[in-house]
Amino acid sequence: MFDKQNIIAIGCDHGGFEMKNYLVKTLTDQGFQWFDFGTFSSESVDYPDIIHPLAKAVSDGKYQFGIILCGSGNGVQMVANKYPNVRAALCWDTEQTELTRKHNNANVLSLPGRFIPFEKAEEMVKLFLNTEFEGGRHTLRVDKISKTL
Repeated sequence: MFDKQNIIAIGCDHGGFEMKNYLVKTLTDQGFQWFDFGTFSSESVDYPDIIHPLAKAVSDGKYQFGIILCGSGNGVQMVANKYPNVRAALCWDTEQTELTRKHNNANVLSLPGRFIPFEKAEEMVKLFLNTEFEGGRHTLRVDKISKTL
């Protein structure tokens, strides 16, 4: 379970800007803490410029979890997964969100800012932060994710 004393890394491009603002406000009101990597307006930006520093910080262990957003969630996830200790999962519903924590030990949640309701995204973030990795048979598989051939 996520300790609310820890800080969550969050970042988005213009396609996820409104959802990011909603999440930061509502979850901050509930005691969660954030470091916001940007973007800070709805002006068009290149998502790699924001996600590379966030993913590096998660990979380096500065943050336990990250939340990333863009219009579809795909681009930001692709960038984040370039980092060896990042397991970014693009989720569209609560079942995916729960399973990606339980079975894949995902540490970055990627959300499609233009395709799911804000309230659903909030529910998914809370579930992501409060679902434990099951370990067991999944540990060997997760350990293989960062290995190269």
